[in-house]
Amino acid sequence: MNTEHLKHTLIRARAEVAKVVIGQAEVVDRALICIFTNQHALIEGVPGVAKTLLVRTLAHVLGCDFSRIQFTPDLMPSDITGTNVFNLQRNEFNLIRGPVFTSFLLADEINRAPAKTQSALLQAMQERVVTIDRDTHALPPNFTVFATQNPIEYEGTYPLPEAQKDRFMLKITMRPPERDEELSLARRTLGTDSPEATLASGAVQRVITADALVALRAQLAALTLREELSAYAVDIVRATRAHESVLVGAGPRASQALLLASRAQAALAGRDFVTPDDIKAMAVPVLDHRLILRPEFEIEGVTVSEVIQKVLQEIAVPR
Repeated sequence: MNTEHLKHTLIRARAEVAKVVIGQAEVVDRALICIFTNQHALIEGVPGVAKTLLVRTLAHVLGCDFSRIQFTPDLMPSDITGTNVFNLQRNEFNLIRGPVFTSFLLADEINRAPAKTQSALLQAMQERVVTIDRDTHALPPNFTVFATQNPIEYEGTYPLPEAQKDRFMLKITMRPPERDEELSLARRTLGTDSPEATLASGAVQRVITADALVALRAQLAALTLREELSAYAVDIVRATRAHESVLVGAGPRASQALLLASRAQAALAGRDFVTPDDIKAMAVPVLDHRLILRPEFEIEGVTVSEVIQKVLQEIAVPR
């Protein structure tokens, strides 16, 4: 299968998103990896770093629908999935679909809602269907959840359970832009080409349709992934379970996510084969939200990213 169309589309998508989202090239790449592997992402960042704008722009560029849910403590599961409402004129129940029936769903501050509401996304994320009053409804084939969290404000929040965090393929950390990038953003905001205005003006081109995205995603399977690299990824994940500083290591789903992400990373780099560097590059975003450190190591200031880097140094790299 020819993967040139896939590579060309990824290059164009990056360029179009960069017209709106300034200084977040790595973040854009990781979001594209989630979309093209048909997985979900957990986005962490302080307010104002363009988390919502990123997903809106990606939806526009890739020809997909977009919905946003602001999670709050009083949000109910039916506010996400929808409900059946009785129509007196027709004497029947009509389904009022919730915002989950979309292609790209931004679950804003997901940890502000209680566990019952958070779990409403579990079936949708894993099975891509929603059950309402015993009837099952399919979600669009490009259904992708981008859930955001504020890393500095935990008062009044409900931490995500491990089972739900494991369903996110990547954790994407969005940091404030560099000084030059922030200065450019400030100047654009004073003019007529602010990021929001640029997106609304039609200057950002659509590079693909939602139907074509489904077909294009299959081209990732044509990328070469050697058997020894699959074993390398599995060994990395298994090593997290035995590391002295880790209380709970990554499960088998992490191995699958690491291989899928590495293959998409190779496509973003313009290659039709996966290298050990692709696996190393994806190790932190894939594993960061899946590991729980032992309390005594957390007290000493050890971070999950540091532990992952140590694991990478201990595992022999295939030649």
